[in-house]
Amino acid sequence: MAIRVVLAEDNVLLRQGLVRLFEQTDHLRIIAAVGTLAELIEAIDTDAPDVVLTDIRMPPTHTDEGIKAATYCREHHPSVGVVVLSQYATPAYAHALFEQGSDGRAYLLKDRVADVDEVVYAIDAVARGGSVVDPKIVDELVAARSRRPRSPLEHLTSREREILSELATGKSNVAIANSVFLSERAIEKHSNSIFSKLGLSEEPDVNRRVKAVLLYLAEERTDR
Repeated sequence: MAIRVVLAEDNVLLRQGLVRLFEQTDHLRIIAAVGTLAELIEAIDTDAPDVVLTDIRMPPTHTDEGIKAATYCREHHPSVGVVVLSQYATPAYAHALFEQGSDGRAYLLKDRVADVDEVVYAIDAVARGGSVVDPKIVDELVAARSRRPRSPLEHLTSREREILSELATGKSNVAIANSVFLSERAIEKHSNSIFSKLGLSEEPDVNRRVKAVLLYLAEERTDR
């Protein structure tokens, strides 16, 4: 049985070219070809496609319409696979697409259209519930992670991170000592080591406790 595809691309010439390309693929059938997000949503609702192949930027805002369409499908038509085509090797777009799960989702750069087999492979994959990520996007994700500044918390031992997490709850040294089964003196020693590694040794005690906790909470939020 042919895979039913709705195509969304605001460039008329490219849209027509893609339709002609896919007409030569026996197991794919373009059931609608549209140029705006509103038209795409209507086609999804009325034509019941297996897969949506969409540009990432279209009217009305030319920002992230392809991502919005994928989110709409996830919420209202979860069985519909989505392949997003983009000119931008931007990790943020890929994160947004896969935020609610990678199953049935693919992110490809538009230059892959020159090799129709790669696009067909992605369509086949998402139709089966799989996922595909353009290798250039993977490279950008790795590069972005390597460029991220190292956190000073990386220098803490596992015990020091445990104590810092207790500090973040507002506990006193006595309460922390009872919680982690150490003496109050040991907690003071670990705390001073934490402050030293975070560059807070010269701060007043209250200030450095607050700043250490803020660093910890900031990293926790970033890692989510």
